[in-house]
Amino acid sequence: MKPWLIHAFADEADSMIDGQIAAMKRNHLRGLEIRTVDGQGVADISIEKAKEVRQKLDDAGLVTWSIGSPIGKIGIEDPFEPHIEKLKHVLEVAQELAAVRIRMFSFYIPQGEEAARYQSAVFDRMGMMLQTAHGSGVALCHENEKGIYGDIAVRCKELHDAFPELYGIFDPANFIQCGQETMEAWRLLKQHIDYLHIKDAQPDGAVVPAGKGVGHLREIIAEYFAMGGRAMTVEPHLKVFDGLKALEREGEKTQLGLYVYETNDQAFDAACDALQILL
Repeated sequence: MKPWLIHAFADEADSMIDGQIAAMKRNHLRGLEIRTVDGQGVADISIEKAKEVRQKLDDAGLVTWSIGSPIGKIGIEDPFEPHIEKLKHVLEVAQELAAVRIRMFSFYIPQGEEAARYQSAVFDRMGMMLQTAHGSGVALCHENEKGIYGDIAVRCKELHDAFPELYGIFDPANFIQCGQETMEAWRLLKQHIDYLHIKDAQPDGAVVPAGKGVGHLREIIAEYFAMGGRAMTVEPHLKVFDGLKALEREGEKTQLGLYVYETNDQAFDAACDALQILL
């Protein structure tokens, strides 16, 4: 039986790649879902920088599991052609880092409006992104996220049914923050899920260590394992870390709850420890 393949958004431990490597090694993780490195978002790093990061990860015996990109995290009415150009660059970065996955999203819907009104536009853009990635050897993986078209399970299912080549990432805390019951979401989506984001939350949306919230992570991980799944990414969100504000839409704020730590390293280690206890 294959072992667990555990990775992390290690920018929550340290904004610098050397600190991220130290955090992954300290917690015996396989590698990185790269989101920011040395103060830059992954979609903005140069190919030369990607080569440097790849060499450091290779030297440390670590891998880049996925590119934690912001692709698709723009308004559905925002200009799209520049975003396609950004996706092309992210694909090049992924290839340089030997990553075969890119995490992405399905566009912010205007606040207060019905998502269904924008289904056609979302599907058109999703099709264009998938066509851009076709033949690259890099899979696009959709994450459920607050405020985007695929924020609840039924709309994620619509995307996967329309685009069988689209992989799924399951983030329990994001579903909780959208009022979506996670076991219901899991039953609807599990056949489309490639890997898990390990993040839990309380009913009010406050993020807590895995197993301390209402995300049913223990049950979901068990079913995922029984299906042959092995891969997951730890995403702590237990302390305000460098870059969190930049990941949220204006006017939104992640609820961090009672689990706040003195340092980013402590918060990161606590998240990794919570997952190990569940496993």
